[in-house]
Amino acid sequence: MEISPLGQSFRGSYRKVASPIHTILVLAALGGWAFAHKISADHMSAGAHSNRIRSYLLILLFEWLLFALVMAGVWRSRTSVLIVLGDHWHSISQVLRDIGIALGFWIVAAGLLWLFGWLLRIHENGAAIAAMLPHGGVELACWIALSVTAGICEETIFRGYLQAQFMALTKSAPAGIILSAVIFGAAHAYQGFRMTILIALYGAMFGILAHWRGSVRPGMIAHAWQDSLNGVLATVMRH
Repeated sequence: MEISPLGQSFRGSYRKVASPIHTILVLAALGGWAFAHKISADHMSAGAHSNRIRSYLLILLFEWLLFALVMAGVWRSRTSVLIVLGDHWHSISQVLRDIGIALGFWIVAAGLLWLFGWLLRIHENGAAIAAMLPHGGVELACWIALSVTAGICEETIFRGYLQAQFMALTKSAPAGIILSAVIFGAAHAYQGFRMTILIALYGAMFGILAHWRGSVRPGMIAHAWQDSLNGVLATVMRH
């Protein structure tokens, strides 16, 4: 597959996209993000069903604030946003190509996640995950909005920003992918130790996809689709 010069730069320039101090601030904010997720999961696991929509909206807001923090650091460093996100779409065929890549990635990743889950003896979602899934149409609509937000914001933060930053600091693509995947897993530690490992492996898959494609856009599509599908299936199965 032909990759644009900008995509080649995305994959191999090892250029810092922001200052190290800004990255420390982002990591600290991610710690707060993980803590907020933990509180929300605990409340919903305890049966606070009336707070589920509020929790969705608070998490959605926090993710966009993190996205803004990341973009502010990129702009302050006068780094092209395209280095973080990848080249723009210039035609419908490019959009369809990335949708096709996202679909292929999702199929392969789903198979690998099933295998890794089996090896880790993760047979079903834990209480923290099940309690967060939507009940009914209104909650499902909010869940899908949150899923799309997660696809855009988390792929930008973890694969577009942190992965590029760690590649630049270590001068190594594998190290950048692994470090960003570990932090991605740690940010979801509220789901339990084994799920944290599985999510870190999932993050590594997204990292490989972003590095190979030279863009986070296919990952955004696959991420948003996967999270949305979880909510849709949970809602359908309850009815």
